[in-house]
Amino acid sequence: MPRLRQVPLAEATSDVVKNCYRLLFGERDPVAEPGTATGTPGDWWTVFANSPDALRHAAQGFAFYRDPKRKLDPVLRELGQAWAGYAAGSQFVFSQHCKSLRGLGVSEERIAALPVWQFATCYDAKERLVLAYADRLVTHRGRVPDALFTQLKAEFGDEEILELTYITCLYDMHAVMSKALRTEWDDRDDPIVEVAAPADFSARDFLDTGRNRG
Repeated sequence: MPRLRQVPLAEATSDVVKNCYRLLFGERDPVAEPGTATGTPGDWWTVFANSPDALRHAAQGFAFYRDPKRKLDPVLRELGQAWAGYAAGSQFVFSQHCKSLRGLGVSEERIAALPVWQFATCYDAKERLVLAYADRLVTHRGRVPDALFTQLKAEFGDEEILELTYITCLYDMHAVMSKALRTEWDDRDDPIVEVAAPADFSARDFLDTGRNRG
């Protein structure tokens, strides 16, 4: 379950919340009867409904990147979004934008290769450049070498680069928030935990073993 309260339909008083619920869930109460068309529980929406202004702001971001006025190719945009989800460790963001890539006609081979794009041969030079930049934005927190940015400028206009930067960073934020609040497919325990030693293995044994190995 998400870490924040979900807002049921009966308590949705804001038009933005009611409109989002109607669009995604029809007449259902998404708390009592969860589920979206893409197969997610839909609790991202019911959690964001705690702040209608935050939900409105997020929805405006969705409208921004989907607007046909955008200069950036939608496939390149979605590669950046999907990589933001993968690099930030958000199963929700990564999964949703793999679906978006599929909807744009991207092959299963290329979608499956995303986690190892650095070694995959199915991406062209422009796509690899976008993924390299997205990786620098998310994994390296914006530390982009001049050489990479020079290549980016040679392939894309300033407006395209700004759009790519903004949308990729926006989805890095969504990935981080989804993990923190445990919404959708990010409602899972952290896999990095200590694995217990056998009951008869003491700390002294461990230190002695380490010294012997040295």
